[in-house]
Amino acid sequence: MNEVLKSLQTRRSIRSYLPDQIKDEELNQVLEAGTWAPTGMGNQSPIMVVVQKPELVQKLSRMNAAVMGGSDDPFYGAPTVVVVLADADRPTYREDGALVMGNLLNAAHAVGLGSCWIHRAKEMFESEEGRQLLKEWGIEGNYVGIGNCILGYIQGEAPEPKPRKTDYIRRVM
Repeated sequence: MNEVLKSLQTRRSIRSYLPDQIKDEELNQVLEAGTWAPTGMGNQSPIMVVVQKPELVQKLSRMNAAVMGGSDDPFYGAPTVVVVLADADRPTYREDGALVMGNLLNAAHAVGLGSCWIHRAKEMFESEEGRQLLKEWGIEGNYVGIGNCILGYIQGEAPEPKPRKTDYIRRVM
């Protein structure tokens, strides 16, 4: 089987991570893949913010948990978070950001990392605290949170895949 297709079939969302920080070489390969995601008219509306400082990862985790009204770690102990934001002034910003997220997730698996898409980035960065972080990071404009891609080394085994539903594909001839 083609290696790309095999990788797409074997990638899983990981929810348990070792505390060890990932290597720069692995991170850079994942980020590079994110830059090659297709975007509407090639406008490249998304940006990626890499967070590895433990205190800031914890802050983002707390902000994300607060959106849900909880306090558990929604980042599952992952040491790296890539926040994907996109310029809402572009008509395809949501799709553009989602494609970046997909590339990040698939590239992480291809280089041997665990990953998971953690939602609620939109709500996180609509908050006063989130807007302040964007300002601190030098991000100006109408950027909206698309997703948080958590990255790290898998603790334990990746989950087994769920069976594919029988009516996933519909052919209209």
